[in-house]
Amino acid sequence: MRYRIDPISGNKLSVLGFGCMRFPRSRNKIDLGKSEQLLLEAIDRGVNYFDTAYVYGGSEEAVGEILFRNKVRDRIFLATKLPHQNCKESSDFDSLFETQLERLKTDRIDYYLIHNIATTEAWQRLCSLGIEQWIEQKKAAGRIGRIGFSFHGAQKDYLDLLDAYDWEFTQIQYNYMDENYQAGRAGLQKAHAKGLPVIIMEPLLGGKLAHGLPATAEHIFKGIDPHMTPASWALRWLFNQPEVTVVLSGMNSPEQLLDNLETAEAVGVGDLKHQEVFPLVKKAIEESYKVPCTGCNYCMPCPNGVNIPGCFSAYNKSFAMGFMAGIQQYLTSTGMTSPAENHAASRCTRCGACEKKCPQNIPISSELKAVAKRMEPFWLSAALKIFMKLR
Repeated sequence: MRYRIDPISGNKLSVLGFGCMRFPRSRNKIDLGKSEQLLLEAIDRGVNYFDTAYVYGGSEEAVGEILFRNKVRDRIFLATKLPHQNCKESSDFDSLFETQLERLKTDRIDYYLIHNIATTEAWQRLCSLGIEQWIEQKKAAGRIGRIGFSFHGAQKDYLDLLDAYDWEFTQIQYNYMDENYQAGRAGLQKAHAKGLPVIIMEPLLGGKLAHGLPATAEHIFKGIDPHMTPASWALRWLFNQPEVTVVLSGMNSPEQLLDNLETAEAVGVGDLKHQEVFPLVKKAIEESYKVPCTGCNYCMPCPNGVNIPGCFSAYNKSFAMGFMAGIQQYLTSTGMTSPAENHAASRCTRCGACEKKCPQNIPISSELKAVAKRMEPFWLSAALKIFMKLR
């Protein structure tokens, strides 16, 4: 494993970090056995940065149990996040933090983030509740090692936030499709210039840069190296940049873990060849994907039962890999073959609840209308009735 130095603490952080939002699941619950195998294999191969959050349903509990029962807590740096929207008064900082320590079965958080601060106004609201004093108290007591923030918002706000506090690290969405989106390259470079470790999330754009690429994009990659996976290309693009400290990947299978480990072990700054391939691939992807949804699920649950990420994923697939491939996925992800489990886009009432929570600032209501128009054609209802009758 290759490591990069946190210039503030001197910690050696593995260039590949484990994002714990997308653990393997069984019956809508985290599969603890499979997750444990993945985490332990990652640790044995040198991964030492693990990222979770209060709002990643069941993730903190799973990570805590795995680390505790295998006695490996001291071999890693643990990161989690404060859900600042839940903080209405100063006492909420302690109650949420103590809950996280209990879930994670630990007495400290090595890298603690304010989760998804998107504006200086949001930070000032927390300051009015006394968060700066609270942070200093926790750091002095050894309960928090390093303090930072994660970000989904406009680039200008990110640049302002970097100057709003003496942060010790930061976490941004960044990949070859998002080079100028959200914090972007300008944000990455400013954070690095300030001496901050930069943690990268969504390096594969919610898996879309690993699986389901348009055939034209895959063909471009394969034309250069038929054995390298699209995921490896995406990670190499990041590992080649000296401003990047850790790249988080939400690995949920042994195959994904192995591929990412091999890439992290093989590639460093200056090792990337054929950089000219990325503009070509980006153009091919942009010509096919219609909605920039990463599948983060922040918009969920929908008050009306719409499976928003599932709808967008199938919709994009219908352009990238063919209409029928998209329809097949749409029927599966929305449960339209079972009326009691219908989570289709047409159920959207345009209430707007989802749009307030979307870190990509997607106009979800209007996009769902487009999804329903394409993915629920007039003949689909009749075909489903016949299917269910035959079944």
